[in-house]
Amino acid sequence: MRTVLMGRPRRLVGAAALLLGLSLSSTAVLAYADLLPQNLDLGLFAEADPTGLPHVAQKIALGGPLSIVAFGSSSTEGVGASTPAAAYPARLEAGLRRALPHLASRITVANRGIGGEAVDEMLARLDRDVIAPHPDLVIWQTGSNDALRGVSLDHFREATEAALERIREAGIDVVLMEPQWCPALDATPGADRFRDAVRALGSDLGVAVIRRSDLMRDWIGQGRLTRTELFASDGLHMADGGYALLAEAAQDAVLDGAEAAPVALAEAGTD
Repeated sequence: MRTVLMGRPRRLVGAAALLLGLSLSSTAVLAYADLLPQNLDLGLFAEADPTGLPHVAQKIALGGPLSIVAFGSSSTEGVGASTPAAAYPARLEAGLRRALPHLASRITVANRGIGGEAVDEMLARLDRDVIAPHPDLVIWQTGSNDALRGVSLDHFREATEAALERIREAGIDVVLMEPQWCPALDATPGADRFRDAVRALGSDLGVAVIRRSDLMRDWIGQGRLTRTELFASDGLHMADGGYALLAEAAQDAVLDGAEAAPVALAEAGTD
């Protein structure tokens, strides 16, 4: 975990204490805020970042429960990991519980990854696995199998955009995760266009994107992992070391997104 994360829980816990202690009265909060040090930033009144995660921020401020669905294909399921506990969703749940101790066991990350799926298969279960359980956040990993299976890039983009709109209309925060960097995709002509499409969707729609391809190259370049530690033997999936660092990147995305989204006081009092 990056050391920068250590300051986040104190800020978010402070926001929770302020909200709960003042019974969520916006007038009282504003009056109390005048008594606080000028340099104390609780993130309650700042201008919202379009890639922020307002539902996550609200649940953190109110003490949970915080529900996350990890949605995707084999990289979410954890193919290549030694055990299910070594896959990124399980590691993310454990990491968030450590980073946000005031939520303790009220954080859940459900693993809804199914290996081999492209966009159409994932959309076929979008209602069941994402919309119906109504989590606070979905982290959607996509684009790898579409490249490998020759799915039309235009279809991938249009279907993904429509699904993102449905998720947001349901009142669920969303973060995208782009395809991995790996030997198998490097050998697939046009695979990088699916990575770029995920990034473009994030930019166009104001959705945060976990830039996994760049991260994986950086982990090797910075000596954080060897190739053997990063990749499974099939040259496509991650091994335990890669999943551990991917969980850290996902945790960064969740906490950064919560900080970027001021808590809506009026809504917080009624949810």
